[in-house]
Amino acid sequence: MKLQKFDSINVIPFIDVLLVLLAIVLLTSTFITKGIIPVNLPDAQNASKLKSDKEMIIVINEQGQLFLEDMQIALENIEFELLQKSKETPIHLNTDKNTKFEHFVNVLDMLKKNEFSNVSIVTKK
Repeated sequence: MKLQKFDSINVIPFIDVLLVLLAIVLLTSTFITKGIIPVNLPDAQNASKLKSDKEMIIVINEQGQLFLEDMQIALENIEFELLQKSKETPIHLNTDKNTKFEHFVNVLDMLKKNEFSNVSIVTKK
């Protein structure tokens, strides 16, 4: 029996597999973009409300003054305020481009010392 040579590869099964994968990705991406899967939750009489972790905004101006939520405050007081929040509280750090790097490092060091994990540095595009 002689083996038959093929000059081309049949890509139709490959395309079928890709179309199935594309359909799966498109179906699951609708749940990801909304962020939630809609469900009707049951009622409970003894339910407690979840504490929402409101984002905290720390601003360092050109003179090195610190502001927490538009109020001027010392670094130690910022630390005290943040310790009352959850470690996963989103913290946005806005720093003037002309401020001393030392002030920026002091704030980051305080956040790292207290193990805050959700810190973002705000920049302009």
